[in-house]
Amino acid sequence: MSDTRLYHNPRCSKSRAALELLQANGIEPRIVAYLDSAPDADELRDLLRLLDLPASALLRSGEDAYAALGLDDPTLDDDALIAAMAAHPQLIERPVFVHNGRALIGRPPERVLDLL
Repeated sequence: MSDTRLYHNPRCSKSRAALELLQANGIEPRIVAYLDSAPDADELRDLLRLLDLPASALLRSGEDAYAALGLDDPTLDDDALIAAMAAHPQLIERPVFVHNGRALIGRPPERVLDLL
């Protein structure tokens, strides 16, 4: 059985659009409401491995917490950025779709179809 999940924020239009596209294609992912139940550092590391991206690529740089925490500091390593995302899940880019051992950021939302 494949692990199909969507890291989802229902208030985000891109995240809602990605979910609608998946459902229209017969996919009912497990919804990860990451703002309600923040992923821990290990889960974020696993997600980044599936994405094949550095931690900085999963950060939402427009969030107030990004500036407040000084996350634009180029000397910060992945561990520091992952810790910040675990503590402040609003910093995590959305939506993230995981399917059949692969993952991608659904921006634009149509990208989620690339994993089907």
